[in-house]
Amino acid sequence: MSLFQLGLRRAATQLSKSSFACGQCLCQQASPAPPSHILKLVAARAPAIRSYATKTKSPIASLSKNIQNEKTSNKTSEKKSSFPETNAKSVGYWLLGSAASVFGIVVFGGLTRLTESGLSITEWRPVTGSLPPMSAEDWDSEFEKYRASPEYKLINPHMDLDEFKKIYFMEWTHRLWGRFIGLSFVIPTIYFIARRKVTPRMAANLVGISALIGFQGFIGWWMVKSGLKDDLFAPGSHPRVSQYRLATHLAAAFACYSWMLLAGLSVFRTHRALGNPAYYTGHFSALKNPALNILRRSVLGLTALIFTTVLSGALVAGLDAGLIYNEFPKMGTGYMPPKAELLDKFYSRKEDGSDIWWRNMLENPSFVQLDHRILAMTTFTAVLALFAYSRTGRVQAAMPPNVRKGVLGLVHLVSLQVALGITTLIYIVPIHLAATHQAGALALLSGALVLGQRLRIPKNTVALVQRQLKQGAQPLKTQALSQKMQEVAKNAATKA
Repeated sequence: MSLFQLGLRRAATQLSKSSFACGQCLCQQASPAPPSHILKLVAARAPAIRSYATKTKSPIASLSKNIQNEKTSNKTSEKKSSFPETNAKSVGYWLLGSAASVFGIVVFGGLTRLTESGLSITEWRPVTGSLPPMSAEDWDSEFEKYRASPEYKLINPHMDLDEFKKIYFMEWTHRLWGRFIGLSFVIPTIYFIARRKVTPRMAANLVGISALIGFQGFIGWWMVKSGLKDDLFAPGSHPRVSQYRLATHLAAAFACYSWMLLAGLSVFRTHRALGNPAYYTGHFSALKNPALNILRRSVLGLTALIFTTVLSGALVAGLDAGLIYNEFPKMGTGYMPPKAELLDKFYSRKEDGSDIWWRNMLENPSFVQLDHRILAMTTFTAVLALFAYSRTGRVQAAMPPNVRKGVLGLVHLVSLQVALGITTLIYIVPIHLAATHQAGALALLSGALVLGQRLRIPKNTVALVQRQLKQGAQPLKTQALSQKMQEVAKNAATKA
């Protein structure tokens, strides 16, 4: 009996509820019950819920989409340009080394002029002239060419071959140095551009500097050629190169040096900014202070004034104007020569005398020296005024430390340059002092350029720094999002 009851229980569990209900009840259950009020509200809001679900994205989905977009943008930028966004550091070292070489050749060129060696080579042979005369016949041939020049006939008629070799090697070294600068700049330029080591903007700068170096060689010969013909200077006067061409040659050298210096400094400035983006973001923001606007424009004007003073010094050198009025601050009995001497009709080439002013300003040694004195003292006063202005309340508070040091360094450089100029004049232009004075002019211009570069706000570098800050913050956002998702998963597991 117990076994029968157990089997009956098992059969009952396997049967459905319909087995124990009548047909009328089953018909009543088959008709659906009317939906409740809550279900109606849910059904009415279902389209809005589905649209919200499609518009709302999960954090992981948005992160993956951002990463995919970034990869797509990087691929697009790589297709547009294969040049990098920053220059290699080696480019900066090379540019500054090239600038130092140009600095040296400028000083050596001054020595070549002071020793009157510039007219010893009477031909321009850019390739074959790289080697000096190798035999006695070659030396005799070069000496014979020099004997036909006005300088030998009027100044050095008693010069022998050994003395000629000394001035020849001075000019030959100067020309060889120029060739070295050209090759050591053009060849690396081709390499850096071909290997994509520089930005497109820097590539354009390098091509421009290379072209200027080549043009400088042509200007050099154009200058020397002016001293080899009698019809280019007054009859009976000292055979010399044209002061206009000398000033052009010096201006091109200074421009080439300045271009190299600023390009090299910009490379290192960008690398320093990217190495410490947080600090340089504040530094660039400080440079945008309106209190520095006048200082920035003043430094730009001061740089132009220094360059103009350098050109006037080239006119002094070309006319040997430093050999007269060797006292300071007076010029003879007064602070300026007599008016009749300054406006000499000898230098006018027109019958009506309409060119008497500018001819005397550029060709009269007395007037040219007076011009240089006025420009030099104006430069000295302008630097001191800039220093005084930089120490005023608002400007001093807004200046970064490196700008403050640059202004003070400019005061030191201009003081040294004025002392060298006065000493060179008083001692009647000794060679070592005159060459040092020329080097001081280039050093003073360098100080002004460095100060101007420190005050400049490089837009490209600022953009790179801001981008790096954003990229540096992205991993932190990703990490925070990952932690948040882990917390959500943990809470879901706890609730389950």
